[in-house]
Amino acid sequence: MKNILHILLILFFCLTIISCSKKDDDSSSSSSATTLSPPSDLTAAGAASQVTLDWTAVSGASSYTVYWDNSTGVSSSSTAITSVSTDNYTHSSLDNGTTYYYKVATVDSAGTGTLSSEVNAATPLPAPDNLSASGANNTITLIWNSVSGATSYTLYWDNVSGIDSSDTAITSITNDNYTHSSLDNGSIYYYKVAAVGSDNTTGSLSSEVNAATPLPAPDNLSASGANNTITLTWNSVSGATSYTLYWDNVSGIDSSDTAITSITNDNYTHSNMDNGSTYYYKVAAVNSSGTGTLSSVASALLSANIQGSETYSNHTYAITTSAMNHADATAAAASAGGYLVTITTKAENDWLTATFETIYGDIWIGAKDVISEGTWVWDNGTGENFSSSSVWPSDNTTRKFCSNEPNNSGDCAQIYQASGCWDDTNCNSTKLGIIEFDY
Repeated sequence: MKNILHILLILFFCLTIISCSKKDDDSSSSSSATTLSPPSDLTAAGAASQVTLDWTAVSGASSYTVYWDNSTGVSSSSTAITSVSTDNYTHSSLDNGTTYYYKVATVDSAGTGTLSSEVNAATPLPAPDNLSASGANNTITLIWNSVSGATSYTLYWDNVSGIDSSDTAITSITNDNYTHSSLDNGSIYYYKVAAVGSDNTTGSLSSEVNAATPLPAPDNLSASGANNTITLTWNSVSGATSYTLYWDNVSGIDSSDTAITSITNDNYTHSNMDNGSTYYYKVAAVNSSGTGTLSSVASALLSANIQGSETYSNHTYAITTSAMNHADATAAAASAGGYLVTITTKAENDWLTATFETIYGDIWIGAKDVISEGTWVWDNGTGENFSSSSVWPSDNTTRKFCSNEPNNSGDCAQIYQASGCWDDTNCNSTKLGIIEFDY
């Protein structure tokens, strides 16, 4: 009996030793199967068609596996990039304008470890191509090539070069063009544009372009002709450093015509011109932004017998260089290609008075009552006949003739006073005559 108990004790002792040994083996096996911790400090940075990942290296790692998706919630079932041997990775050939999500796991001999925290980065949309800018009055129009995937565009601008995303931005442009308005004329503006994706990520900036808003056209260009010489005057333009005068001896002046440049005053005397010819002009202001808008046209007729050429309401007017009787003035007008003036409105009469009568004194106009006393007829036969008591139709009260005129002292009419009223006088008296041309 004692032997049996002894044998049982021995067996129990042996089983205990075997059990403890097994536990030690299991502990050793478990320890060798433990994988390394996930990488820390994982970051992601997007660029055109790629995302660059960086993390802190894990001691003992043989490689890393990068898991990714284009939506959040990356797991070990997501697309995997294996055998990454460094602590960084550039994920390329991606779609621009898209956000990508990532986790990284450490790999060693025991296998793949747990996943890191998730990070994300967006690939920017590419820069729009072929941005162009063209200036007009107070505006600049910009156009560019549309970008696939863009939901809108942001335009950056300034009046100095070197545009970047810190400059003034015009956002939420839904077309591939934009008109920038309410700008200062005579200034240069600089631009870049970027596409914006559905995730509101702004893409790369385009190349820089610039355009100038032109200076406005000078007002009140006038041309006054004398013997071989035309004097031009205009209103100065704020911001102009000089002016360019375009001219020709045919109408239809534009910037392709002969130009006189670098005029620094608001006037110019054009000399050594041919008498008997009409010359046409336009003027433009100039500054560092370029040549501005052309003015309205002005013209002047040159003749040895004609002076003071001026333009009003699409007609040109001049005055004879010497006093002569009404018949000779009529003939001089005809030889120059015009006629003694026919006055149809009070506004025209007021302008003629201010332009000519106040300078040259009493002057012939093209009206006579030779055929029938008190019935006045215009020399060129185109104006309406009128009576000695006629009033200006603009107010129906103001008489054309001065008070107590005409007094039947003659059959030819003149502008008599600086007030612009008329009287009749002897046709053989000598005065300067106003000549009108239909251009």
